Amino acid sequence: MSDTIKLKRGLDIKLQGEADKVFIPLRTRKFAVKPTDFVGLRYAKLLVKEGDEVKVGTQLCYDKYRENIRFTSPVSGKVVGIKRGAKRILEEIQIESDEKGDAIDFGAADPNKLSAEEIKQKLLKSGVWAGIRQRPYSIVADPEEQPKAIFISGFNSAPLAPDQDLIVHGKGKEFQAGVDALAKLTDGKVHLSLDARNKASEVFTKSKNVTLHYFNGPHPAGNVGIQIHHIDPLNKGESIWYAHPQQVLAIGRLFLEGKYNPERIVALTGSEIKKTGYYKTIIGASIKEMVSKNTTDETLRYISGDVLTGKKIRKDGYISFYDDQVTVIPEGNYYEFFGWAKPGINKFSVSRTFLSKWLKPAKKHRLDTNLHGGERAYVMTGEYERVIPMDIYPVQLVKAIMIEDIDLMENLGIYEVDEEDFALAEVICTSKINVQQVIRQGLDLMRSEMS
Repeated sequence: MSDTIKLKRGLDIKLQGEADKVFIPLRTRKFAVKPTDFVGLRYAKLLVKEGDEVKVGTQLCYDKYRENIRFTSPVSGKVVGIKRGAKRILEEIQIESDEKGDAIDFGAADPNKLSAEEIKQKLLKSGVWAGIRQRPYSIVADPEEQPKAIFISGFNSAPLAPDQDLIVHGKGKEFQAGVDALAKLTDGKVHLSLDARNKASEVFTKSKNVTLHYFNGPHPAGNVGIQIHHIDPLNKGESIWYAHPQQVLAIGRLFLEGKYNPERIVALTGSEIKKTGYYKTIIGASIKEMVSKNTTDETLRYISGDVLTGKKIRKDGYISFYDDQVTVIPEGNYYEFFGWAKPGINKFSVSRTFLSKWLKPAKKHRLDTNLHGGERAYVMTGEYERVIPMDIYPVQLVKAIMIEDIDLMENLGIYEVDEEDFALAEVICTSKINVQQVIRQGLDLMRSEMS
């Protein structure tokens, strides 16, 4: 049984550099686990030091305030670097792989024959638990809580997003095992959302223990927050867990193989990439071999993730834990004299300010990071409502966060949202407000006040 939810609000940003549907093996020996990838991890306590030998699944660090949540090594080899940032915050645990793949055996098991507690313990000890997050706050799920439902988004609608159907093709057994394990963790339903505009993989459509939903509409239709809002909205005191398809596969492989198998397919995208494609690698891999001799000669921005919500990384940086995409675009470090006064035939615009909106509506753009202006007076224009398909008042919510009015934030729906749900609002914002940063500040404030 499935239903189709039609969304009219949103925006598909068409960019150059979509990934070619070819698989490329990535040979690299440099990997890193980055505690900063895990939102809400206030203090990561180290369990290893430089020079230590590790296996796949060796515990590297844990959350000081939730000690049962552990983060483990994706490869076997040696710890070659511990990088800290401001205030001694742990940023990276760098590992050089020995390419042997020696792994700790956590024991294969049929999740259908295990209790919820036994499943939790296996996920926690192996570090695979980190792939399950919760709303509100978008933090690693609290194993002490009982979610009212679990969501899996089977498609990604962000610019240049990887094809999830291609990624899971032929992996039905692993995906089903992951779904079966997740289904044991809730008394509610496991919701799987698919794109109504494209034919979905049989890995998704033939899955058992899930309730299928189809979404028809522009980005952010693929965001799990939008899907939760339209299927099973969050109320105060409730929690919902979610995972993306490749994290579900990792859960399934843990139960089928008994080992932490952190394989990851990553799409290399962006206008500045000469040869795009899908790279077969492991969580936390260095992108150096991906992009070396494979980019233009421009000054570039390397992004782990998509252009709307991804994180800036170095040319030899590491893919973030939750990302299955790397994007490379031009750096926008220039000034444009009277740019607003030009016809703008080739410029990107969501309004009719420039001729490109009329003349080339389907054009794929080569966009850079330039903001084309600075922060200015915050005015109500109705822009946010055009791109956020949720029944909330987005501008009022942002302003409530700015003045730290907790009661008003609750009334305006702070528990339902996340930064990614406001990414398009940030793109089209006339006032150039860092909306995603404001939303995160609000969520962190609510978590500290309610904990």
